Amino acid sequence: MSLVELIAQADERGLAASGLACLDRCVPLLGGDDEVLRPLWGSLAEDSAPSSGGDWAERLEQARGALDPLGEEDAEGAGDEAVLLARRMLSAAPAARSAAEVRQWADACSVASLQIHRLLDPAEDGAPADSLPEALDSVRAAGSPAPGPAEGMSPLVAGELRRQITVLELLAGHGRAGLRQALEVSTEGRRVLRAVVSRRARGRV
Repeated sequence: MSLVELIAQADERGLAASGLACLDRCVPLLGGDDEVLRPLWGSLAEDSAPSSGGDWAERLEQARGALDPLGEEDAEGAGDEAVLLARRMLSAAPAARSAAEVRQWADACSVASLQIHRLLDPAEDGAPADSLPEALDSVRAAGSPAPGPAEGMSPLVAGELRRQITVLELLAGHGRAGLRQALEVSTEGRRVLRAVVSRRARGRV
């Protein structure tokens, strides 16, 4: 199934994991360490009522405190679109894990994370910004690309698309038991993006 279809069919836990995984992979843009979102992953493994928020809401506020020393206006003023998109993912995370709220968040995180990966991919240098929305709609409506170079898709975007689809498939197929593997997939993606961000920073020196 396509990414759009998987999001439409996912349950509350799968949607929350999908959005959280996108945010987790983009933590390097927010200056966070690799463990900063681990408590939120833990809350998805628990049986608290989704609509109440419970530990999710408390741990979300803790994560925001650790990751948001600067506001959106500061990121926007710095002119870094990728950082701004990552901050918006964090600020938009719902305190209540109701299916309707996390579905909207997961969908927005999917788009934002793909856009971040395209913005940061050296292969996309010089691509017109106004081509992004249409291109990402096409990517999300397609199935998972095969390993290796994907036609019309930069390497970073292809890898991110595969990870988003894999996380949703793991949760759809295994429920709570799929969380550990979903976290491993996200951890791999975060390492990739951290390396890209590091090379980008060195190039600006």
